[in-house]
Amino acid sequence: MSVLLQLSDPHFGTERAPVVEALVAFAHALRPDLVVLSGDITQRARRAQFAAARRFVDRLGVRCLAVPGNHDIALFDPVARLMRPYAAFRQAFGAEQWEHESADCLLLGLNTTRPWRHKNGELSAAQVERVAARLAGAAAAQLRIVVVHQPVAVLREEDRRNLLRGHEPALRRWAEAGCDLVLGGHIHLPYVVALKGLARPLWAVQAGTALSSRIRDGISNSVNVLRWDGHPGGSCRIERWDYASGGDFVRHSVSEARPLR
Repeated sequence: MSVLLQLSDPHFGTERAPVVEALVAFAHALRPDLVVLSGDITQRARRAQFAAARRFVDRLGVRCLAVPGNHDIALFDPVARLMRPYAAFRQAFGAEQWEHESADCLLLGLNTTRPWRHKNGELSAAQVERVAARLAGAAAAQLRIVVVHQPVAVLREEDRRNLLRGHEPALRRWAEAGCDLVLGGHIHLPYVVALKGLARPLWAVQAGTALSSRIRDGISNSVNVLRWDGHPGGSCRIERWDYASGGDFVRHSVSEARPLR
């Protein structure tokens, strides 16, 4: 079984110290195969904030793959934003787009930020097609996951403005190519949604803010744990774990995705 820990929107610079320690302890107990960080690593893309984030990730004791969020591009330094928007991110976390493959998982990380946009994310036609081609070549046993920052599905009308631009044609294309899950963050609300009207079952998996004091609607800091058994006809168990008043992360809810094979 593969175990993935999804963190999102820690917003270093606004992190809560007790939650940081609780999440490190949780990761050590969980011992996931991989940590996936779906953007907004920092609050203002300062090098000190990226350095703090890197120190935290190193303490988890497991490989971490990250994509940038809109907060990970300098807001108040226009030269850096236009000329070297991802320099600090790359120094701390490497390439902003990547792929990771194991016997039973394929993960594709996409950079959906744009330096000329303050907040909204966007997918290019080239990104959509590149991901589709890679998904189509995945092995039957592999859980096929795309990681973005902005959501591809929302639950409330007020969040529609945060939807990833270009998500509708991308989801249609990726479903045809065999995608199972799209992981995201950005709006600090955790949920799992089964997407309808596509060529095959596909789920949007949203994570809340892992560490930041910028919680929303009273929902505590939270992370997702994905467990994939890798069997034909098997299921992916998606667990939401919330930071509790006692100082630990506790399981809040469990969703199930059954990829079509």
